[in-house]
Amino acid sequence: MSLVKFRKRPFGNLVTQDFFDMDDFFDNRSCVRNMLPDTFWNGKTTEPALNIKETDDKFEIELAAPGFAKKDFEITIEDGCLNISAEKTISEEEKEDDYTRREFSYNAFERSLQLPESVKEEEIKAKYKDGILRFDLVKKEEVKKKPAKKVEIA
Repeated sequence: MSLVKFRKRPFGNLVTQDFFDMDDFFDNRSCVRNMLPDTFWNGKTTEPALNIKETDDKFEIELAAPGFAKKDFEITIEDGCLNISAEKTISEEEKEDDYTRREFSYNAFERSLQLPESVKEEEIKAKYKDGILRFDLVKKEEVKKKPAKKVEIA
């Protein structure tokens, strides 16, 4: 028995059909919301936006994660999944004679993508610049689109 994710999309999801977003697996939160107390569900999410673009040679992934530094990310590939997580804690304290002011913030997320079999896992590259984490996922040679071949009529 196997599970297959199916999500009807208005334009058929042509670009991302090879990817399975593990974070979106249970995206029908209305049924989950009805099973949990209202105090548990606040309707907000901390998942960063994700864009996936396919070219002839590779997939390009962009993940919006502003406010993080390179050291905040942990990226792993395990069992055909690209796992992306980040965690950042900021703490400030200001002491004066008659008061103490403390500021604290914490931000974290996790995203997992099931990689298509057409990707060379050993050649995945990541770059982080201006709040965008970019990945290049090179396709295996046998699945790259080959130029059209002209057939002469005899």
